[in-house]
Amino acid sequence: MAPTIGVFDSGFGGLTVLRALVERFPHARFAFLGDTARLPYGSKSRRTIARYAAQSAQFLVNEQGAEFLVIACNTASALALDAIQDAVSVPVLGVIEPGAAAARAASRTGDVLVVATEATVHSRAYTAACQAHGLRVLEKACPLLVPLVEEGWTDHPVTAEVIEIYLNELRAEAESRGMNPDTLVLGCTHYPLLRPLFERVVRPGAKVIDSAESVAQAAVQLLNGSASPAATGNAPETEVRCFATDSVEKFERLGSRFLGRPVGHVELIDLGG
Repeated sequence: MAPTIGVFDSGFGGLTVLRALVERFPHARFAFLGDTARLPYGSKSRRTIARYAAQSAQFLVNEQGAEFLVIACNTASALALDAIQDAVSVPVLGVIEPGAAAARAASRTGDVLVVATEATVHSRAYTAACQAHGLRVLEKACPLLVPLVEEGWTDHPVTAEVIEIYLNELRAEAESRGMNPDTLVLGCTHYPLLRPLFERVVRPGAKVIDSAESVAQAAVQLLNGSASPAATGNAPETEVRCFATDSVEKFERLGSRFLGRPVGHVELIDLGG
């Protein structure tokens, strides 16, 4: 029987994670929630983020029947994963640990670079996760990239130039620390849309880790491939329902860029304060 998978983000960037999940679980039922009324989470306290994330998780599990939960939000994964696990009785997968594990598998030198938002970098969650895998890591906040993605400039010369500037700064800092990085982790759910630009700018032979792909692959392993693309027969087609706590029109307008297909009707819900 195909699983029901809940996916949660503070906005709609996590639709890149949903996209990767849909590719691997084509016969599953998905419920995606973007807590758009209360973003950005990065400006909130850890306690508030934990409360918001727990409410969203409970909606997906208690009201949508999610049997497995993916936290497609770097800030919530960094600051509220324990609170989410305490709030629901189903398995919960965050986005940070799979990215760190993929970096460990990819890196030969053991030196890794991470690009992310200010909030994620400030949490140092990727540093902790990568160090737990025996990696040396250097993180950099790239605040201009999210608005460029939301503007639709995913293959624009300005965006390419901004990425090159950020990476040059990051590589210079790595060199000053005696590091020899060969792997770059995209630590924001908006950044998979910029992966081709990053791959053009990284040094030859360097690997780019797309955290959306990493978390989807980790989900396959956790669910034992029970709804993998090999599933055939009379399995139902993918069902995707999207919910938002605000800005439904923007979600519907921009969401297809992230999901790679029309998001359809987005249902407005109220999770309270």
